Amino acid sequence: MYKDYSDIELVSLLNTSSRAAFDEIYRRHWSAMYTVAFNVLKDHDGCMDVLQDVFIWVWNHREDLEVTSLKSYLISAVKYKVANALRNTRLRESFHNGMENLEASFNNSDSELELKELKTAIVQFTEGLPARCKEVFLLSRTEQLSNKEIAEKMGISEKAVERQMTTAIKRLKVSFLRVFVVSLIVFLS
Repeated sequence: MYKDYSDIELVSLLNTSSRAAFDEIYRRHWSAMYTVAFNVLKDHDGCMDVLQDVFIWVWNHREDLEVTSLKSYLISAVKYKVANALRNTRLRESFHNGMENLEASFNNSDSELELKELKTAIVQFTEGLPARCKEVFLLSRTEQLSNKEIAEKMGISEKAVERQMTTAIKRLKVSFLRVFVVSLIVFLS
């Protein structure tokens, strides 16, 4: 129906909540967007998640959308989402690797006691988190679920999971920085 319309015309129709214009934008641009995402992620499901996030955002902001080059805009949105996906994956991997390395370094009885104390501190830390943040953190760290799996299990968006994880990790850093400083002061005195 809208195959002969320009991107600018489609955006104008989209501003009026035209579902058909949205569908045409999807048909016209999803392949190029998928290619950009796949060149970086090399994962079909991850690419589909990125595209879904972008198109959900476009639909949710359709009334305010003002672009001069729709294709460039969509490609930029995909690149942004891919960068976020990579950052979140690296944070999770970094945390898990750090915990594995920490556990491996504790191999004598004194070290085992220190590891037990550290695990207790992490449990105490998680108890201080808001309920939803705590649930997301535990699903990620103890059950090692991906953001997508957590989102599905909790019935929330992946973006909400990302926000909760960011909050938890920031609080964890602050909490352990305080413990480290106190420990350092006690050790030096």
